[in-house]
Amino acid sequence: MVGNGGNLSSVSLPMLNEKNWDRWCTQMRVLFNYQEVRDVIENGVVIPGPGATEVQRTIYKDAQKKDNKALFLLHQCVDDIHFEKIQQATNSKEAWDILIQSHSGGDKIKKVKLQALRRQYEMLHMEENDKIGEYFTKVLTLSNQMKGCGESVSDLMIVEKIMRSLPQKFDFIVVAIEESKDVNSMRIEELQSSLEAHELRLLERNPRSSE
Repeated sequence: MVGNGGNLSSVSLPMLNEKNWDRWCTQMRVLFNYQEVRDVIENGVVIPGPGATEVQRTIYKDAQKKDNKALFLLHQCVDDIHFEKIQQATNSKEAWDILIQSHSGGDKIKKVKLQALRRQYEMLHMEENDKIGEYFTKVLTLSNQMKGCGESVSDLMIVEKIMRSLPQKFDFIVVAIEESKDVNSMRIEELQSSLEAHELRLLERNPRSSE
């Protein structure tokens, strides 16, 4: 679909809808970097003056090409509702700014949203039928949403949140981790690996619990 020494024709592009702004935004920034268009999207295209040199005019033409590519990418990666918002935009920066503005909201909206996310985060506990991987996804999703609202959420906070919100059957492994490892420097992936190994042993001893 879009080429830049690479071919995206077989790649499933991220699609913006009303519920996935934070995830979509992260994916799009990676895509913009890959296509080498992030600069024109975030800073726009500088139009050279009447006395521009040949080099400046060449740079401008290249920037215009990147801008057209970036705008095309945005058109391809939004649903119909969002396309209506940006279809009149004449350049990629204008379209990108419209999308950011429509999802960022004011400070009051962010504050209300963050308060709601904090409550969800505090109340979140792993259910007996949840898998470790599923629960980590829930916690990380909420954490990323809170970060998107300006909250500072460290890896240590996530590790501690997970360890204190597991079912009773994980008490033994949690105590073992606390006694044998430095929780303050533990990576989230390391904790998940240890818990999944324990989960697998539990399933091997009681296969019915996985049904």
